[in-house]
Amino acid sequence: MNDPHSALPEWQVSTWLNTPRPLTLQGLRGRVVLLHSFQMLCPGCVAYGLPQTERVRRAFPESDLAVIGLHTVFEHHAVMTIEALRAFIHEYRWSFPIGVDEPDGRGGPSLTMTLYGLRGTPSCLVLDRQGRVRMHHCGQIDDLVLGALLGRLIASPSLRLDDDAALGIHADQTPTGDAVGCAPGSCGLPCDGSIADARSK
Repeated sequence: MNDPHSALPEWQVSTWLNTPRPLTLQGLRGRVVLLHSFQMLCPGCVAYGLPQTERVRRAFPESDLAVIGLHTVFEHHAVMTIEALRAFIHEYRWSFPIGVDEPDGRGGPSLTMTLYGLRGTPSCLVLDRQGRVRMHHCGQIDDLVLGALLGRLIASPSLRLDDDAALGIHADQTPTGDAVGCAPGSCGLPCDGSIADARSK
C-alpha cells in the first residue's frame, strides 16, 4: 500500500464462514470496517486479537460498523484447513463473518495478506465509511485506542483525512524498514523479510 489513505483493493477470499453470502469492500461502503487478520494457531490471536474483535462486534451496531475476520495463513499450511477453521470458530463461538484468504499456491503468505502489506498476525485494519485506511497495525492494540478511533469514525461520517492528528493515531502503524520482526505478542514473518521459512512450514 503506497498511499496509507487509499481505498483498499478487494480482498481475495476463497470461502466465507459465519455469513450467508460473500462480502465485498464495495458492499460495505457507508460503514466503518474493522478487518482483523489472524491465524488460528497464532497465540496472540487466540489470547487477545480475536477476543478483542468479538468484543468490538458486540459493542457497536452492525449498521455503523462491519467487523470482519480474515484467516491469513503464512505458516503451517497443512494443518490450517477450512475444516479445522470451522471447528475453531465453533469451539470459540466467534460470531463475526470470517473470510479464508486465498492461498498463493506456493506455500507462502496468502494473497490478501500480501496485497494489503500485512506483516504478521494479529493485524488490524480500520477503514472509514469511504473505504479509506485509517489504521494499519500489527500486534496487540489497546482496547481504548481502538475503541476511541472506531467511535470517532462512526460519530463523524465526514471526518477528513487531515483530522488523523486529532485522532491521535497514524494511518500506518506497521513496522517499518527492512526488518519485519514480530510485534510483541504476534506471529510475524521471518525477521529478515524472507518468506522461505514460512513456505517450508
